[in-house]
Amino acid sequence: MKLPGIAARWLVLGLFFSLACACASVPRDPADSRVQVDWTAPEAFADVRENPGSSVGRQRPEEWLPLLARHLRNRAGGVLPPGEHLAVTFTDIKRAGSYEPWRGPQWNDVRVVKDIYPPRIDLRFKLTDASGKVLAEGERKLTDPGYLTRGTIDNDDPLRYEKRMLDEWLRREFPASR
Repeated sequence: MKLPGIAARWLVLGLFFSLACACASVPRDPADSRVQVDWTAPEAFADVRENPGSSVGRQRPEEWLPLLARHLRNRAGGVLPPGEHLAVTFTDIKRAGSYEPWRGPQWNDVRVVKDIYPPRIDLRFKLTDASGKVLAEGERKLTDPGYLTRGTIDNDDPLRYEKRMLDEWLRREFPASR
């Protein structure tokens, strides 16, 4: 008797993810066309794969991916010289921390942050000039194994470690003096 209800939920969930993936290639902020950030299938990201289960309190990728994208657009827009364009695609993300289901059901929605769960972001990027000439491109695997040993500015931001990694990548990849 409950199969149709479950099947309907899976159908709605599948349609939602299909729509989210279809929209992922569209720039998130048309106001700044110099920086485009998108992502591949978020349901295949390590953060989802390594933290199975669907608890009510857990943040889904469609909730935090736009926040990371906006942060990267804002920071990259301030680093790039006029006339240059940057396109970044997140190909995999493992956020800092993890869920530990063996602790019991009361911990199902608690992301435990320990040094054994470092953040990781895999991305592709392409930097072009105003004429479309490719200045730089590649794939990067960002990780911060010592993320807990350094302070952060905003301790209330659940994406503070990932944002810091992106900021450091921008400083390394696109130094002010080229």
